[in-house]
Amino acid sequence: MASPFTILCPIDFSDCALNALEYASKIGEKYKAKLIVFHVLNKEDYQKLAPLDMDGIYQEEFVKNKLASLQNAVIQESIPKGLHSCEVMLSEGPIVQKTIEFSQKINANLIVVGTEGMNDFKEQVFGSRSSRLVLQADRDILVVPRKVFFKRPRKLVYASDYVEEDKLAIQKVVEFASFFKSEIDIVHVSSRNRIIDKALHKSMLEELQPFVKYDLVNYVLKSFRDDIALGLENYLQLAKGDMLVTLSKKKDFFDQLFSKNLSRKMSYFITKPLWVIKSF
Repeated sequence: MASPFTILCPIDFSDCALNALEYASKIGEKYKAKLIVFHVLNKEDYQKLAPLDMDGIYQEEFVKNKLASLQNAVIQESIPKGLHSCEVMLSEGPIVQKTIEFSQKINANLIVVGTEGMNDFKEQVFGSRSSRLVLQADRDILVVPRKVFFKRPRKLVYASDYVEEDKLAIQKVVEFASFFKSEIDIVHVSSRNRIIDKALHKSMLEELQPFVKYDLVNYVLKSFRDDIALGLENYLQLAKGDMLVTLSKKKDFFDQLFSKNLSRKMSYFITKPLWVIKSF
């Protein structure tokens, strides 16, 4: 019997993490997934939750009770709607490292993590956790802004530089979209408007179409004179996209989008979740 789709949701009990848990639960319902809520004990985070226990004497007991409460809420809400199961796990150590190690141990299919975005966000927290998870994890990762509450995604925007791996990645996107009957815009992004890009767009469209067995797909060629990440954010707004999807396999393209000042560029997408596909 095949193992269920596994979703890992790291949580620190902040508003943005709880929002990510809602996304993880709703997606898990569709995939009939096993959801694992994962917390790494951290004294600084704990002191924000329990300022009267500055020495952390009751930290583990406090965290276990919080996790059990969240687990019960998820089970009551999402198991009847298709979620396979919900488990909670506790660890100790460096947060990003332990999260990545645990995602590998359980062979997670998807990591769902919350982030503050540019409004109200703390540079040191965002930079040291969410962005490092995106760069270092070898699993698909969905980054959910704090102020974005779950709703059925009507349109997914898949940003492509047209590489062979797109043929595999787009099948993941189609599977996800089919659960919600979402439209997909496959957007070929270019830094300039060149004839060669138009020819490549036409050629790759012909190659991709046999792999996209889904009716609600649009193929779009967009050129941006300046920052590609900012251009994509503008496209998301104009096209009324609900989620940006990109592939990290082709590193130079991914670097153009995010790796140079990742925190700043990812903060462009403070109003939309970001799904980075890392494996097939």
